[in-house]
Amino acid sequence: MKRKIKYPKRPGLLPVSLPIAAVLVFCHVHPSWGEDAITWQLVTKQAGWSARDSQGELVFDNKLWIFGGWASSFEAPPRDVWSSKDGVQWSLVTKKAAWIHSDLSMSLTFDNKMWFMGGWYNGRLPGHSASNQVWSSTDGERWVQDTDAAGWSPRIAAAVVTFKKKMWLLGGTENYYFGDEKSLKNDVWFTADGKTWELATDAAPWSPRAYHQAAVLNDRIYIFGGGNYVPEYKATNDVWSSADGKNWRRETAAAAWHPRLWFSSVVYRERIWVLGGWSNNPSKNWGDVWHSKNGKDWQKLQASVTWKERHEHSAFVFQDKIFVAGGHARPLNSEVWSLQLPVDW
Repeated sequence: MKRKIKYPKRPGLLPVSLPIAAVLVFCHVHPSWGEDAITWQLVTKQAGWSARDSQGELVFDNKLWIFGGWASSFEAPPRDVWSSKDGVQWSLVTKKAAWIHSDLSMSLTFDNKMWFMGGWYNGRLPGHSASNQVWSSTDGERWVQDTDAAGWSPRIAAAVVTFKKKMWLLGGTENYYFGDEKSLKNDVWFTADGKTWELATDAAPWSPRAYHQAAVLNDRIYIFGGGNYVPEYKATNDVWSSADGKNWRRETAAAAWHPRLWFSSVVYRERIWVLGGWSNNPSKNWGDVWHSKNGKDWQKLQASVTWKERHEHSAFVFQDKIFVAGGHARPLNSEVWSLQLPVDW
């Protein structure tokens, strides 16, 4: 359960005259026929970092990276930084990074640096706060504060992407446990250096939201899912796209996957992927995986072995594989899983 929730074609027939060898070759070049044979691999049951969710993640310097996250609503969030060359062996880069707002922060790789921004500090304890600080690092140990207050308001759980040689931040919420619907945002900001942020639009046509995801594909930014957690739960599964961050078109009002919060997303094999997440009423974790080439048409990936349903896990694309790490699978965990699709899939 999430910490704040009380538990939260058939293929056409082959010609009978085909020899067995030809049938095998034919099936090989149509891998979707055997999609149910696709399996996720358990890379490690317990990584070096402690069980957590809501951590930052990215790929940099040919390594996987994990930043902070959440372990309890009644203590400050962890500030550790970990890296791995294979997802199996993890190295502690620093136990206490300079930033403190590490629950539901935003992270990405840009301009040969790792970037860490926003986030929540101190759970439900006194002194809790959101951040609009922006930090960068080239080694994960030494962090430079590029700005103490970006143009966008302090917030958590926004979506971030790199697009047209800029970093973009979309939506989010200004308050976690104690906010209201007015805390939700649908503004869009961009920067070329992390210091100076420009407003593309203060009110995009998609509904104000947090706990959503964004991706870049087909020379467009896509934003999808998310909504609100408290005080009034709301989840979406609409998909929007933009070529400039200002003008948006709706690709679909309802994708094939169930409305959800706290899911992960990557771009892999020229498709957008949606992985896991959580929905309420009733409280439910998801373990499904969906992919799309255009944001409108979605297909569910069938896999014979997969990870347990979870939310607020990390997802990466690394060495031509999708990696899933950690998250809240009732309970928290530090597992790492990977999936590599056939080249001709």
